[in-house]
Amino acid sequence: MTYNFTEEYDIIVIGAGHAGVEASLAASRMGCKVLLATINIEMLAFMPCNPSIGGSAKGIVVREVDALGGEMAKTIDKTYIQMKMLNTGKGPAVRALRAQADKELYSKEMRKTVENQENLTLRQTMIDEILVEDGKVVGVRTATHQEYAAKAVIVTTGTALRGEIIIGDLKYSSGPNHSLASINLADNLKELGLEIGRFKTGTPPRVKASSINYDVTEIQPGDEAPNHFSYASRDEDYVKDQVPCWLTYTNGTSHEIIQNNLHRAPMFTGVVKGVGPRYCPSIEDKIVRFADKERHQLFLEPEGR
Repeated sequence: MTYNFTEEYDIIVIGAGHAGVEASLAASRMGCKVLLATINIEMLAFMPCNPSIGGSAKGIVVREVDALGGEMAKTIDKTYIQMKMLNTGKGPAVRALRAQADKELYSKEMRKTVENQENLTLRQTMIDEILVEDGKVVGVRTATHQEYAAKAVIVTTGTALRGEIIIGDLKYSSGPNHSLASINLADNLKELGLEIGRFKTGTPPRVKASSINYDVTEIQPGDEAPNHFSYASRDEDYVKDQVPCWLTYTNGTSHEIIQNNLHRAPMFTGVVKGVGPRYCPSIEDKIVRFADKERHQLFLEPEGR
């Protein structure tokens, strides 16, 4: 087959979330010519779900990415609004560093790093097809029919691939934060013989800060002692004016409301077929699985200053 390649790259990375950004930076810093393709350039390294980095089982991954020369730890150390070591009342094996992010600043800082990286081209475009000849990747084709040659393609599409938004009875095709869903690429991957599965992620609701009665919540401040994720960060750069989180709880009334509406909850109607996370279940899932508990924790987390 004859292709009309307009540009040639060593590596093309599809998707500019956390994984795509790190992959493109690592490859370009090794001297490869890299194209990083994203559906929405404004959402590069964006956090559409929980605006934090690290935490239980994840903080160690951030440290490992940093040790391998990655950017996540450095960027969160520049843009966090709260830094806290979790589980300090327990043994050292379960303690975990967690940073609350200013999600807009984090995305902007990471984008600046990407745009200033040598050998790396950032482009807003939808990749619809991975081009394969004789079992070997030769490039990609975009939704607007541009064709780019590549020796290798890295797919880090995240929740945009066949993305769906489900709110109670409502379901529609979308990527995170009302971005476009990548439908054609998912179909293409299936045609290439790859198995397509789905994970379920629960995005927390956004609440207007001025509508909260903080008198009935428990303040959750950051740590006073300096801490950071990156080995390159310094104690003197520690943020002094941190922003607190807040803790509150469900009660019998909220449990009753949830129980009375399980027939509308996608986790229980069969609409959601993906596997949900073990330690971060939806609130309705918690109410059912831990029915003996009188209350469950709810954290109120600011998304920025």
